[in-house]
Formats: sequence, structure tokens, C-alpha cells
Amino acid sequence: MWYLVLCTIAIVTIILTQWVYSWRNPRCNGRLPPGSMGFPILGETLQFFSSNISSDVPPFIKKRMEKYGSLFRTSLVGWPVVISTDPELSRFIIQQEGKLFRSWYMDSFDDIVGRQNVLSVHGVLHKYLKNLILNLFGPESLRQRLLPEVEETTRQHLQLWSSQASVEVKEAIANMIFDFTAKKLISYEEAKSSEKLRENYAAFLDGLISFPLNIPGTSYHKCLQGRKKALRILKNMLHERRASPRQRVDFLDLIVEELEKDDTILTEGIAIDLLFALPFATYETTSTALTLAIQFLGDHPSALAELTKEHEAILRTREDVDSGITWKEYKSMNFTVMVINETIRLANIVPGIFRKALRDVEIKGYTIPAGWAVIVCPPAVHLNPAEYDDPLAFNPWRWKELELNSGSKNFMGFGGGVRLCVGAEFVKLQMAIFLHHLVTKYR
Repeated sequence: MWYLVLCTIAIVTIILTQWVYSWRNPRCNGRLPPGSMGFPILGETLQFFSSNISSDVPPFIKKRMEKYGSLFRTSLVGWPVVISTDPELSRFIIQQEGKLFRSWYMDSFDDIVGRQNVLSVHGVLHKYLKNLILNLFGPESLRQRLLPEVEETTRQHLQLWSSQASVEVKEAIANMIFDFTAKKLISYEEAKSSEKLRENYAAFLDGLISFPLNIPGTSYHKCLQGRKKALRILKNMLHERRASPRQRVDFLDLIVEELEKDDTILTEGIAIDLLFALPFATYETTSTALTLAIQFLGDHPSALAELTKEHEAILRTREDVDSGITWKEYKSMNFTVMVINETIRLANIVPGIFRKALRDVEIKGYTIPAGWAVIVCPPAVHLNPAEYDDPLAFNPWRWKELELNSGSKNFMGFGGGVRLCVGAEFVKLQMAIFLHHLVTKYR
């Protein structure tokens, strides 16, 4: 009897030992990047999701860069992952979309944003959805419609805030942008609706970057509940609009037109995921960037003076000082774009760009196995002291000799390649208009 028990224990121990060894030493048709796979299944997930209040490269990334270099492996929520902090390599990975790599996100992210969201779909469908979004945020729409509408919204909110004793900037800007975007997308006005859509997005946001534990009380659970409630509101709106179609007024009308076409590839599920993701993608990123821009300018009087000088010069060349910003004026705001780029570089709103290897990829002497996830780390690129002198300092003038209006291997605040953010110019437009009115009319 004891012999049988001892044999069973020995066999189990051997199996577990082999499992742990194979987990920590994955098979590869080449040389894996250095790193640690952590504990079986859990990997290094807890360390990855630990809170970070620093403006520097996240501690999880920084410690491993110091230990392993600019390319290393780990494991997150059961997935083997290679993380790149190297500018050239990161740009190569992004540029190889659909060839060596493709866009990929963890299951927990897809559960939150939607499995058919524009970030996760590929090929023809991704191109189709981008073209749909360009109807709203494309250059022609920005020039003809959105510029004057964004300016009017900005004027109204700044005037309202100026009459208040105090303003919590991040929340106030987020509300302003959410209200504007929701109106353009679905003709939604929070003040006139019994459904408080913004509250559900707030719950959604709180758990977006959290440990994916779906039990009551966790941030992730609250996030999923926020998504569920927001989807219910959006589905009801879509069904009502399909039942009573009208001439195109907002983005939802365009969606209804597309759904009714005989040869459409758009489904109701894809449409709902798109309508859900767009408000978050616009209001959260822009409000964060604008809040930080205000803080940086307040802390750097010389930058504020230079920005004010540029915008006051615009006013002096106008026949009517109170007339709206023209497209030509917007395109002349060179120092403003420097401020925006420097803010986005330091903000690092997107902590990682996720890809998956489509086949074994040989790179810098290492092999990334097919099926492995790859994370490009923009903060490590944007705060690289080899590329940016004093990288944690706010210095808009560093952009003077650099390309201002596109991504590069050292600047990926809006992604890159075929996945370059389709709303990038809209974000810059909103920020530029807000800063124009802030520095010319307010203190």
C-alpha cells in the first residue's frame, strides 16, 4: 500500500516538474529572447498589472530592460509574450501588420471592447471600418464641419467654467468631449436623456486596465457591467433608428444605411461594437492629453509664453478678431503642434501596442515563435534617453527639427503603419482649438 502511494507521489512530482520546466523553457526553432515565464499559467501577470503612479517607463518594463535588454519574453494571463522596447524593432513590428504580425489583444480586452471592434478585426473588414470612420473624422469632414463645431463647443464650455469657483479639469474636459462626440455619433444629449450613458463609460474605464477577474466587487466585473448597460442603450437606439430611418444627420444614420445595403459586410454586432468603442477612443485619450498639456504649460512659463505669442499673432492678422478659426490658421499652428506632440510623448496614454506572430520570426539574433503575442511599448520608445535629451522633461522645442505630422520609429503616440489611429488629426484639432481659446481669452 505504502509502495503504491509513494509511486503515485513520485509520478505526480515528475509530471509537475516536467510541466514547470517546459513552461519556463518553451520550445523554439531558434533562440528565444531572454526573460522569465514566471509561474505556470499565471506567469508574471500580477507584476504587469501592478499600479504605476510614475511618469517614467512602467516599473515592470524598466526592471526587465535593465536585466534582459530591449527585447525580452514573459507570460501574461496564460499567453507567452515578447516585449519590445527597441525603437527600430518596434517600428518594424508595426509595419509588418498582416505579413509577419497581426493586431491582437488579450481575451479580457476583447471581452470589454468587443470581439469585433476596429482594433481587433483584420483585412478587408478593418479597411472597411476605417473608411466608415473617415466619413466622420476624415480631412474633409474636419475642414468643413468639425472645426467650427468643435470651436463653438469649446467656447461654450470655457465660458461656463470661467463662471465657476473651481473646475476639475480632467472630468470637465472629458464631459465636454464625450457630449460632443456622442452627439455627432448618435445624436445623444446627456441632459435630455433618461439613460446616463456617460456613467456606464466611467465604469467601463475604471476596469479597462485591470486584472481580468470577473467576480462582483472587482474593477474588471464593474467594467463588464458598464459595457453591458452601454450596449443595451446603443442597441435600443439602433433598433429605433432602423425602424424609422431618416436622412443622414449623424454617424448612426450612416450605419443604418450600410446595414440596409444588400452587399454589405457590416453586421449589427460589428456596428454595435464600433458605436461602443468610438466615444471611449475619442474622449478619454483627448481629455487626458489636454489635462496634461494644461499642467505642463502651467509649470513651464516659457512654453506658455511662446504658445500665447503664436495664437495672438493669429488674432492680429484677422480682420475680425472674433471670427472663427480657419483651416489655414489651424495649419499654421506649428508651435502648438510641438506642444501637442510633446504632451502625447510624455502622456503615453497607450501603454502597449499588441500584435501576434503569424509565423516564426527571426529578429536580432532571436526567434519569436509563431502564435506568440508581441507587445510594443511606446513609453520605452518615447522616454528613451538615447533619442530624447532629458526625456522626462517637457520641452516642445525638441520638435523644431522633427517631422510634426506623422509617426516615426521614435514617436508612436498614434500607433503606426496601417493601424495608425484614424482619429489622430481629430485629436490634434480638438487640442489646438482648446489651447487657442484658453491662452487668448483666459488665464
